[in-house]
Amino acid sequence: MKAFLLLLLFMPAILIGAQAPSATPHPLNEEQIMNLVEAGMDNTQLAKKVEELGIDFTPTDEYLQALTKAGAQEVVIKALRAANPKPLSKKQVLSLVAGGVPSQRAAALVKQHGINFVADDEYIQTLRVAGADDSMIAAVRAASPAHATELPAVAGTVRVNSKDGLKYVWVPAGIFMMGCSPGDTDCYSDENPRHQVTLTRGFWLGQTEVTAGSFKKFSAATGVAMPPAPNFNSAWADNDQPILNETWDEASQYCAWAGGRLPTEAEWEYAARGGSTEAYYGDLNATAWYQNNSGAVTHSVGQKQPNGFGLFDVLGNVSEWVNDWHENNYYLHSPAQDPPGPATGKDRVLRGGSYNDVPKNERLSLRFLNDPSGRLPTHGIRCACEENHLH
Repeated sequence: MKAFLLLLLFMPAILIGAQAPSATPHPLNEEQIMNLVEAGMDNTQLAKKVEELGIDFTPTDEYLQALTKAGAQEVVIKALRAANPKPLSKKQVLSLVAGGVPSQRAAALVKQHGINFVADDEYIQTLRVAGADDSMIAAVRAASPAHATELPAVAGTVRVNSKDGLKYVWVPAGIFMMGCSPGDTDCYSDENPRHQVTLTRGFWLGQTEVTAGSFKKFSAATGVAMPPAPNFNSAWADNDQPILNETWDEASQYCAWAGGRLPTEAEWEYAARGGSTEAYYGDLNATAWYQNNSGAVTHSVGQKQPNGFGLFDVLGNVSEWVNDWHENNYYLHSPAQDPPGPATGKDRVLRGGSYNDVPKNERLSLRFLNDPSGRLPTHGIRCACEENHLH
């Protein structure tokens, strides 16, 4: 039965190949992929099929969760996220024209993917000079958003914050399961119960932890003193290592200066998971600096493998302050939509683990806590920004 289903689903492509070898196979749709998962197709083979054929839809978080429940593994989910067609940038559209791509094909690509910028008269003239014909110009004009700024249309869009010089990644609105990961036997009581959370607004999040170099800019601009430097980064000589030893107030002040804020705990976990439902988003040695591989020191940001949203060092290197107060039983009564955290408390929450933590303390659901005035050489910062607040 399984073999029959797989053959039936791909029979059109087989017949097309037999009748017209030069024909381009059609991208997979939602129903086909779900049927393949339910039919038990090998996950690695399905991921390769997604990479080869592409997809003709935007996979929502709800759809990816349904696939996971049906049996899809992380390799398939990652392939679908990577295959999600992204709008073309100014540079990409110009490259299509200047690179000699046939006009009909270039226009079709613009119509298929859309563009993430406003095609003003100056840009249209640039395209004409590069050789764009009327059909290409019409396609670009039709795809141009009505807004006056570029749109963060898809997960993983990256922009540089001109204030602090760091890269920020667009994290879209979505639904996820927050708290203790399925099968995780190391969870503490405050990680339970696992519960569904809806984030109704997307946001920008630092692609890396805040670096010493960026905190120096903040210190020079505001007069806030640099925190005590650790022995392994004496006098903050290495600008690319993460800042640490700052208080919660200093972390919050930095983010406000950069045009943003500290993320809520729910925003942090949603972004950190990057679509993963596991305790970690990949092999820990490949994704994180922790006790077993760090040498008891921090490392320059962005050296390890990123998560599903393209964020680096979400686990390990330094733990990261979030906006929330800590309450042990908060998950029992927290709002299902955009939870803001408790109104008051004694300690603030940190997430992600550090270079000095054992593996079980690097888990995506683990909640650290500390007095907001406390300074520890394992505490760092990662800022969030609202959609229109990134400078």
